[in-house]
Amino acid sequence: MNHFKEMGFNILTASVGTNGKEAAWGGIVASLGVIITDWLGGWDQALRVVLVLMLADYLTGVLGAIKNKKVNSDIMFWGGIRKITVLFVIGLASMLDEWIQPGAPIFRTAAIYFYGGREGLSVVENLGSIGVPLPKMIREFLVQLSEKDETTKEKDVV
Repeated sequence: MNHFKEMGFNILTASVGTNGKEAAWGGIVASLGVIITDWLGGWDQALRVVLVLMLADYLTGVLGAIKNKKVNSDIMFWGGIRKITVLFVIGLASMLDEWIQPGAPIFRTAAIYFYGGREGLSVVENLGSIGVPLPKMIREFLVQLSEKDETTKEKDVV
């Protein structure tokens, strides 16, 4: 019987911690996770894909900057802020859906698909800057996008 008591104490200590602080922090983190997930409209496959693409974009961007010797903490900071802003927009779109048409996530879905496409394109660009071979058609498409971006910037300056 003493063996079961000791095993129960070990399980309790492992789950709660020796002084309960670990359990308190775990509860806080879990609560924040539930609140954020609810605010983003739920934890579904589309949101997981966007989050994975955001992480992949950030990591491949950092790797590309390291490879090309262009690491800049300011750019990395603002890249992280942009990712948080994307999540804010998805949350706002989810709120609009609940306000305008509850149960029909039109704005949230559009926001997730838009940002998923942007993040995916950015990952492909970053892979190219790292040196991963890309098909000719994709390289040409990226060059066209780059040229359009440059002409847009020139129009904004003039």
